[in-house]
Amino acid sequence: MLENVRLSFQGIWSHKMRSFLTMLGIIIGIASIIAIVSTIKGTNDQIKQSLIGAGSNRVDILMTENGNPVYIWSSSEIPTGFREVSAETKQKILELDSVESVTCYNERTNSDGTFYQNSPLSDAKLRGVDENYFKTCGLIMQTGRNFVEEDFKKFHKVLVVDSVAANNMFGKENPLGKIVEISQVPFTVVGVVAEKPSQAPAISTISQYYSYTSDSSGVLYLPKAAWPIIYSYDEPENVIVKAVSTDDMEKAGEDAAEILNATIISSGSLEETGEGGSGSGIKYKANNVAEQARKLQDLSAATNNQLIWIASISLLVGGIGVMNIMLVSVTERTSEIGLKKAIGARKSTILGQFLTEAAVLTSMGGIIGVATGIGMARVINKVSGVAVAVSIPAAAVAVLFSMLIGIVFGFLPSVQAANLDPIEALRRE
Repeated sequence: MLENVRLSFQGIWSHKMRSFLTMLGIIIGIASIIAIVSTIKGTNDQIKQSLIGAGSNRVDILMTENGNPVYIWSSSEIPTGFREVSAETKQKILELDSVESVTCYNERTNSDGTFYQNSPLSDAKLRGVDENYFKTCGLIMQTGRNFVEEDFKKFHKVLVVDSVAANNMFGKENPLGKIVEISQVPFTVVGVVAEKPSQAPAISTISQYYSYTSDSSGVLYLPKAAWPIIYSYDEPENVIVKAVSTDDMEKAGEDAAEILNATIISSGSLEETGEGGSGSGIKYKANNVAEQARKLQDLSAATNNQLIWIASISLLVGGIGVMNIMLVSVTERTSEIGLKKAIGARKSTILGQFLTEAAVLTSMGGIIGVATGIGMARVINKVSGVAVAVSIPAAAVAVLFSMLIGIVFGFLPSVQAANLDPIEALRRE
């Protein structure tokens, strides 16, 4: 086998231009496929990071009515049927194998009555959060401090704002120590949290529009213990869980929502659901971003798979080129084949030599094609900004596939060479 490989490289080197032109179809086909696969993988990773949160594994579990999220406005009534999440319920959620941490929060979708000096900030969200909120959501303090235990025990009127709200309210001023009035109650800003980058969602309903515009205006966080100072006691809460891993997000959200739905009571103002949350009216529902990511990835893959099939035509053309050049090689080396058979070379030996030469030729084309494809992917990234990620398994499969092409398309010429009659072969010049 090693001798066959050595002879193959010797033959390729002695006909460098012919060998390169033979490999060209393989190189173009493999390079195109690697570039497309790298684009698919990069796009899928970008979709996953944008929607799922680049490792935060956060799953939002929202109050819903007839499938639509329930948003509480400053002027709206508090929805009935939902209970405040008890410590016992939180513990049940935390005991799930797929859940790492859990947090609950109160929310007002708009912040009417919120002022800094004479400037209103009515489009931002207000959230009353517990001690685990920032950790569970994977948010990082940009400046100042987080809430501490004393803030919750002593009902301190303090605020942490995200950087969007800080910029809207204070501009270039240092936000720390500034006084913000919420419903005429003064709150002191003690910290600024960095907002998480996200892409704009597809907006198809008015509720999605309000949710997006509120997020884009910023969020103001206050300790959950201070929430009743400006609003009501025992208000219903949304829940966020942090899954152990990205793969566990869907299960974590569904299991936590099931536990929460068991706490729902019948509602008079909303559609009747019955005890334990049965029915189709009000219930907690996990925002399954993992499923959204899969759908977008499938859509992207379906489009790009068509491009892969088109690029594969180059491999077919390359394979035909390999078959043609191997037939020419058999004709050129007829005397050599006759001499080998005359001194005792078996059919299998001749067959193995020519198959090895075809496989080596296309494998070299595959390796060059992989390197070219990676280079093309980098160029695409630089020129168009499309995310790319090189797949090592795809590169390995491409090289093996190119070798297979050599074996398949080199089989007929190899058989022809092995079946040559030694006497007839020696007569040819």
